[in-house]
Amino acid sequence: MTEPILRLEGVCYAYPDSPPAVEQLSCSIAAGERVAVMGRNGAGKSTFFLLCCGLLQPQEGAIYLHGRKLRHHKADRLELHRRVGVVFQEAEDQILSVTVEGEVSFGPMNLNLPLAEVERRTVDALAAMGLTDYRQRQPQFLSGGEKKRLTIADILAMEPDLILLDEPTASLDPENVARLEETLQKLTDAGIALMVSTHDVDFAARFARRGLVFSHSRLLADEPLAELFGRDDLLREAGLKKPSYYQAAEAMEPGQTGYPLTLAQFTRWAAAHKAPRTEGVR
Repeated sequence: MTEPILRLEGVCYAYPDSPPAVEQLSCSIAAGERVAVMGRNGAGKSTFFLLCCGLLQPQEGAIYLHGRKLRHHKADRLELHRRVGVVFQEAEDQILSVTVEGEVSFGPMNLNLPLAEVERRTVDALAAMGLTDYRQRQPQFLSGGEKKRLTIADILAMEPDLILLDEPTASLDPENVARLEETLQKLTDAGIALMVSTHDVDFAARFARRGLVFSHSRLLADEPLAELFGRDDLLREAGLKKPSYYQAAEAMEPGQTGYPLTLAQFTRWAAAHKAPRTEGVR
């Protein structure tokens, strides 16, 4: 059996003079997975991401990278940084360089790679995100959607196994949300695992098949979205609503199971549940 990319076992973390931010957290993510992370603000999602990428270290429990238990050593933290990238909600908080090219090459340069390898990674990441023509542009003159793609290119240049995205649709208009979803599909096609923290349940339904739900510093659920959104008690506790198409189908036929999550699923569901037409009835 193939080891997951990342596995957390009994992880706990509390900020100074504060109650636990995450408690007894155990979960894993495998190659190519797309996972939605959901819950109220302050539920533990952001701390979970910071632990996953090595910006925080567990105070209890352990993290395993490709089956190897990570120690509290600099070398292990650097390896985790390289293998697990994070794209923060506000792109401006992540952009440091004065040109797009300089921004994307920054990470590989800090790995002390040969210049030819840095150039290859930079060129490949810019091309993957559709930013080749913007190489010499200053990042502050990019649109919101372009800045989001730039921060993803930053991570791609590190050639990670897993990318974490914190509220990636925040502040994006519908057109840029659609472009983002195309970008995420490209990353999946390239074999990169993705975890997205989001309050947008419709986006989560389109993006993922598996969901992690946090509430009061604990992981309440780790299961397929189709099952998760059928648990009214869980949704109430975590402050979540059901996706729009799920709600529409449930209103049409209450008390059933297997409701659709996306437009494509709803179209098939509606066709299968269409009432037979009765001729001659007035």
